[in-house]
Amino acid sequence: VNAKEMLAINEVEPELLTACENLVFNKTDDATDVMLDLTQKERAAIEARKKGGVVQVKEKSWRDFEAKKRLEHALVNGISEFVIPDVEEARNMCSKPLEVIEGPLMDGMNVVGDLFGAGKMFLPQVIKSARVMKKAVAYLLPFMEEEKKQKMIEDGLNPDDFDENDDSNYAGKVLMATVKGDVHDIGKNIVSVVLGCNNFKVYDIGVMVSCEKILEKAKEYDVDVIGLSGLITPSLDEMVVVAKEMSKGGFKQPLLIGGATTSKMHTAVKISPNYFTQDHPVIHVLDASRSVTVVSNLLNENKEDFVDDIMEEYDEMREDYYAGLEDRYFLTFDQAKEQKLVIDFDATPPAPAPKKTGITVIDSVKVADVVPYIDWNPFFQTWELRGRYPNRGYPKIFNDEAVGGEAKKLFDDAQSMMKKIIEDGSMTLKGVVGLFPANRSEDGEDIDIFETEEARAANTPVSKFCMLRQQAEKESDDPFLSQADFIAPAGYQDHLGMFAVSCFGCEALVEKYEAENDDYSKIMSQALADRFVEAFAEYLHREIRVDMWGYAPNEQLNEEDLLKIKYDGIRPAPGYPSQPDHTEKTTMWNLIKAKELAGIELSESLSMMPAASVSALVFAHPESQYFAVGQIGKDQVDSYAERKKFEISNMERWLSPILNYERD
Repeated sequence: VNAKEMLAINEVEPELLTACENLVFNKTDDATDVMLDLTQKERAAIEARKKGGVVQVKEKSWRDFEAKKRLEHALVNGISEFVIPDVEEARNMCSKPLEVIEGPLMDGMNVVGDLFGAGKMFLPQVIKSARVMKKAVAYLLPFMEEEKKQKMIEDGLNPDDFDENDDSNYAGKVLMATVKGDVHDIGKNIVSVVLGCNNFKVYDIGVMVSCEKILEKAKEYDVDVIGLSGLITPSLDEMVVVAKEMSKGGFKQPLLIGGATTSKMHTAVKISPNYFTQDHPVIHVLDASRSVTVVSNLLNENKEDFVDDIMEEYDEMREDYYAGLEDRYFLTFDQAKEQKLVIDFDATPPAPAPKKTGITVIDSVKVADVVPYIDWNPFFQTWELRGRYPNRGYPKIFNDEAVGGEAKKLFDDAQSMMKKIIEDGSMTLKGVVGLFPANRSEDGEDIDIFETEEARAANTPVSKFCMLRQQAEKESDDPFLSQADFIAPAGYQDHLGMFAVSCFGCEALVEKYEAENDDYSKIMSQALADRFVEAFAEYLHREIRVDMWGYAPNEQLNEEDLLKIKYDGIRPAPGYPSQPDHTEKTTMWNLIKAKELAGIELSESLSMMPAASVSALVFAHPESQYFAVGQIGKDQVDSYAERKKFEISNMERWLSPILNYERD
């Protein structure tokens, strides 16, 4: 099938469309006969053409449409190949260039919006349509600006006063920002594109944007809605800060919250009370497909009813949340320590010593080397393509009735870009690994790190990883876990591994595609960079187990088994459920010199830069396991802050999402 020649359903001849629907949905008794009749007529026409007969049936192609219809077709189908000559032809047919935008381009985008809203078009198709729209508008822009300047001259005005940022023709204006300290923006980019497709003017002011700049730009652009995005947990607290400052500053714009670390519950409980009113609600937006509906409802006559429903829902969620806290019991920190996991390190001793301790720079691994380790499921989640049971995961998603076809097209596009990246080396991988002697601290809550065995013997640790322990009551006899439990105490020769890895080069590709008005390729490159670095982490963890540490030299797991974690040991990341404190990254960075040796930096909120980066601790013991610390009490926070030498208020800020109490 040549996708470029495929017609949208609204372009199929009425007689054939009716026949197809009757046959596929078994609507009429004669559906098969009608289709056979149409098939025979088409076959006869084809044969006549072959023999040079008089029957002239021209093969239809959308390229035979007049220019305006071609543009509409290109938008609906996301075909950018012919957009410039078609736009130029359409411009010459219209009295002014704006008519091309208000006519065929907006007609096409309206169809896209309707199909997307009805679930008949999927996110990758919308992004492709946006690419066509952006290229067309970029071509028309100089003509429109020149026309406006000529009109000003005719009206006796100074053309130098022409406002290039005139945004009066949009359905609304939205400011988008990734909050201070956070570098992740792929989700924000997707939302921006989807809103743009629906005639909203989006001011995307980038990543790591301070509260002050967000508020300043909101005033400067006089926006109707403000959207905040974030991936790491410290961003949640920063969103609360922005909401408070918006309230103090008397802002009236609705505040939208989105990103992987956000949730409707956190928005309702922690952010909403600081700003939510009938005029300016705070709303969690789950994904790009919901953004248009939310923004549209906030800017039309349905706003009051829409906000009332959300206000009622969030009030109920807050009541349920606080009622749940009252009903939930937490052990004291001392009680939790008494019920910790006790590993018999005599029966199951620590892993053998690594072949080489210390720091190793990893700079010879190519993108092609890690491709077999890619987990493609998060890739489809990024593009909001979700198959239904039994076709939920890769590669079964290709069999899904609804999204299978689009998933396969998307995957093929990814393979094409990946092949190009491998060939031209536009993305590279680099990382650093540390393997150190380690023992659980005397109090059992932290992990002491030693540079050498001599330092271990002298009990002179070079550093310490502080750990958090579960405190929420359990209905079973399961222990209350801390990662410190997985490391043997003094007297045993245990070790701890760690690594930080990044995919470099994505930022340059993003800039290139932005300059080309190609959002589809821009988002694709970001999605692939994320897959490459996660695969690099999987590849490197295996190298550590099999060779560098070498505690599993005979491991023979295939890639599928690796993704199912069928190996001994774990690689939890600081800032994630097993150790939800991002400040522990600084300990790792200082130990393995990730910035100096691999060029991987940390933002002020400890987000890794570049964005496509992964870090982890490596535990080797077979009884180590992934778990979630969950909420913790004030007594543990006090102990933790003391061990880390942090001020209580600062420690509470970093641990804010997991506190079981309201901090001052």
